[in-house]
Amino acid sequence: MAHLFICPNCGHRQTASDRNAGFRREPRGCEKCAFSFLFELLDDYYPAPNAAFFACDQSGNIIHCGRGSFELTGLQTERVIGRQVREVLGLDFEDDGDPVATVLEWGVRATGKPVTVNAEGDLPARAVADLFPAYDDDGGLLLVLTPSQ
Repeated sequence: MAHLFICPNCGHRQTASDRNAGFRREPRGCEKCAFSFLFELLDDYYPAPNAAFFACDQSGNIIHCGRGSFELTGLQTERVIGRQVREVLGLDFEDDGDPVATVLEWGVRATGKPVTVNAEGDLPARAVADLFPAYDDDGGLLLVLTPSQ
């Protein structure tokens, strides 16, 4: 069975028959940019070319800002690492729900969520959020924000 993976650093998608790198217990890394871990997707997913990637730990703290993150928010990675994703990005979901908490708690994905992004010191921007849980022992999530036209 082939597993689908996406890199939070460059957005490259790849398939593999195993979640680990060879016979080791180390997570699979990106074959394009050599980033150290990937997120597994249950279904095929194609991010938009201008999508912004944010990887978070099991508490919702940002652990990596990937492709498109600076272009969307204007925030340097060093300023946001270790901080809550919802607060740093000023995420305001249209339905007043909290998909970040839902994905972290239930381990389910949430896609196509309209959101306003109001990053620190930036103007509000409309986007669509796709959130994917990390299917490993550590937990976490991948947040993909695609700016609205």
